Order: sequence, then C-alpha cells, then structure tokens
Amino acid sequence: MTHQDDAAAGEPTQPTRPTPPGPPDDLRWAGVAGQAGAVRGGEVSARELVAGALARIEALDGRLGAFTVVMAERALAEADARDAQTGDRGPLHGVPVAIKEEIDVAGEVTTYGGRGNTTPAAADAEVVRRLRAAGAVVVGRTAMPEFGQWPFTESEAHGVTRNPWDLGRSTLGSSGGTAAAVAAGLVPVGMGGDGGGSIRLPSSACGLYGLKPQRGRVTSAPAAHLWWALGTAGPLTRSVLDSALVYDVVRGGSPGDRFHAGEVGSFVEAARREPGRLRVGVSVASPARGVRPDPEHVRAVHATADLLEGLGHHVEQAHPSYPDTTAAFVPQFVGGVRAEVDTLEHPERGERRTRDVLRVGAWATPRVVEWAVRRGEALAARVDPLFATYDVLLTPVVPHRPPAVGVLDGAGLARAALRSLPVTAYTALWNVTGHPAASVPAGFAADGLPLAVQLVGPRDGEPTLLSLSAQLEAARPWAHATPPDPRA
Repeated sequence: MTHQDDAAAGEPTQPTRPTPPGPPDDLRWAGVAGQAGAVRGGEVSARELVAGALARIEALDGRLGAFTVVMAERALAEADARDAQTGDRGPLHGVPVAIKEEIDVAGEVTTYGGRGNTTPAAADAEVVRRLRAAGAVVVGRTAMPEFGQWPFTESEAHGVTRNPWDLGRSTLGSSGGTAAAVAAGLVPVGMGGDGGGSIRLPSSACGLYGLKPQRGRVTSAPAAHLWWALGTAGPLTRSVLDSALVYDVVRGGSPGDRFHAGEVGSFVEAARREPGRLRVGVSVASPARGVRPDPEHVRAVHATADLLEGLGHHVEQAHPSYPDTTAAFVPQFVGGVRAEVDTLEHPERGERRTRDVLRVGAWATPRVVEWAVRRGEALAARVDPLFATYDVLLTPVVPHRPPAVGVLDGAGLARAALRSLPVTAYTALWNVTGHPAASVPAGFAADGLPLAVQLVGPRDGEPTLLSLSAQLEAARPWAHATPPDPRA
C-alpha cells in the first residue's frame, strides 16, 4: 500500500527550544520512566523533582492555563515523605502527577470544571489512591470544560487553556489542561478522562500519546461508572512506555464498578515487545456523515500506513461499515452530565449551556439511558467482525486542525453543539463500543502544530496497540520535540 505523494508527511521536526530555569530542569523532558529512574538511582530526590515541577508551573502556567489548583505545600510535604520512606518503593516513586478536575483528590474540591461544588473531597478516587501507593506525588488539578461536555478546554469558571505549541490555538478537550501541562513539560504525566475522545483529542493537538483503554479497564470508583458505558480515566504522556507504566499502576477494577474488562498481561511488557506482523486496515472515511478530514490528516494517515508497511505489516485499504451511534451516545452523554450535576452542592451555579443540555435532554430518562447502553453493546457486536479481518484499524483522530481559542465564547447550546459534533467524528464511536483506541503522534503540520493518527484495536486489545505504538515511536520518534517557551 503505497502513497508516494504522502511519504514525507508527518516527519517530526527537531526544533531547538529554550528551557526555563528550575531545579532539576535537566529532567524536565525525561518523562515518567526517566524521572522515576533518576529518583530510584539517587540522582535526584523526590523533593527536588517536585520542586522543579512547581517552579515550572509558577513560571509558565500563567500563559497556558493548564492548572486550576496547585497544591504546592501539600506536594512538597508528600515528596518529603517519599524521601523519608525506607524499604520497597513503588514504580512511580517521587514522580509529580496532575489530576483532571473530574477525579476526586482528597482535600480538594471536585469542580467538574465549574463552580457548583465548594466542599473538598473526603477521599481520593481509587485511581489517585493507586498513584500515590505507587509513589507518585499529586501537584495539582487540571482544567476542563464544565462536565467535559465540549471538546474545547474552555469554561466560565477557569477561562481557556492554551496549546503550548501555539498559544492562540486550542488544546481541544476535554482533558486539555492535562494535555497542556504534560506537553509543556510542567509534569511528566497527568490523568484525564475519555467519554467521547477526551484523552485522544487533546493528545493529538498537543503531540502526546493518549490511549483510551477498553471499557472497564480502569476503575471508576467511587462512582460506579463514568457517563455509563462511554467513559474511562487514563493518563496522557510523552511516550508509549510512560503510558504503559502508569496504566500498570492504575488499571484493574473495583467491586463497585459496573463494567469490567477482560484479562490482559503487563502493559509495560507489551510496550517493550515487538508486535509481530499485523494486519492493518486503513480508512480515512468518517464514521459521522458529512465530515471530511483535513488533507494534512489524510496525509499523516497515509504516511503512517507506508511506514507500517515498511516495518513488515500487511497494510490495506479498509471499508468499514460504521453504524450510526447517535441513539446510543446522546442519552448516555446527557444522563452522565445529569448524574454529575445531581452531585453538586450548588447546581444553580452551572453554566447556562449545561442547564440547557439538561432541559433539552429531559427525555433521556434513566430508562432511556439503560436502553442506550444496550444499544451500544449491539453496535459493538456489529463492529467486532472488523477485527476478525484486521488486527488494528488506522484512522485520523480528529477531522480538523485545532481552532483558535475562544470557540465557546458567547456560544449557546446550539452553536456549541454545532462546533463540537464534528470534532469527535472519529473518536466517539469507540466510546460507544468500548474498544481500545490510541492517539499516536505523527509529526507536524504546516501550521507548526502536531499531527496524530488513531489506532483502534479489538476488545481487550491494548497490548497490541501498545506494541505497535512503541514500534512506530522507535521508527519515528516524537518525545524529543518540545514546544516553545510560552513566555517568549
């Protein structure tokens, strides 16, 4: 499968970037594996590592808007406790991590990107507890649109989050604060969530690796689910190995989870082994009618297809028969937002758009939502045969280039929905069906912002996606490319 005109697309540049001061800044771009290894090897203390992250946040985040809360004193105290710890240390010992606003952090308000809560959470969400148990240090909370409803990280409560590669452009969303924090090197990893593309979309806009895992792979505790069958939590990282390291810490169910994934082996082992010869189907056709991808995104897919063919995989054009997911997605989306609004202390403080979503979506009763969950499972069964033909499907992540910030400024529900729906054209299907899917960096477009492609796998297919993603990363490295200093 050859695309001669596109062979050069997606090749990453290697810019020389200024680096802000702050100890120990030589580890700024080392990622999770590099920073954890430096602490483990005695090259740096946990306190020094966390202090460096906090210094970068103070120096740079005023222009980015990635963080809504910085837990400086608590983080330094936690780092000191890590340094005082004797005996066995966890795989993330001393590594600073950021947490999206929708995930509970003990002692901090879970805002969902809005103003409706004022009382701090009494306990960590289970994924945060697991991160801390592995030695990670939580340094702050990252921005999101209210309740993650929109694929743009903008809210009335916290303003806009800006893309580190171009401060005038969006990070997309909804995990855009996390994406900006990691892409700018403020922290090596941040936790996000994905209910329609919210890990993959900002990863694609910011040059990161973002894997949405199989439904039920990561616990939603203390909640029984995240937007019913649509959502999952997961990390955004600079590299495939970093993602695997964090997933091996946070993955696994809890007794109260509604959904559970099948058994798979170590994600780290998967990221470190060759994928073998795979059957790769390639399609740039949008699952959503009337949406056409940007030519830069088509070229990135074709260039990646050529690279995979050169690596020995069987690559061919695929013609998926995508089902219409509207009836399965919309009730779960509305029901998920309603369930989160119902937990607020002050629901009247929500954005007008949120109130309008609930008003217009009043028909999405609990009975309708349960029907939508069953409908999604039926659609998943219709999609499964595709993965009897192909081990992996290669597509764009998003149709269009990241827009200028301010997409939601003054926009009511209708305008916000019209601007948002095309953005999730390639991603939301896999939330409905639950299949794992990853955004993989693919170089840079003419506008200087990152390009990405999406790899989709069969049920419980994360090990295949990780192995193939790591092979692509080795053949076409991306983690060395860093954005400009936002103060420049």
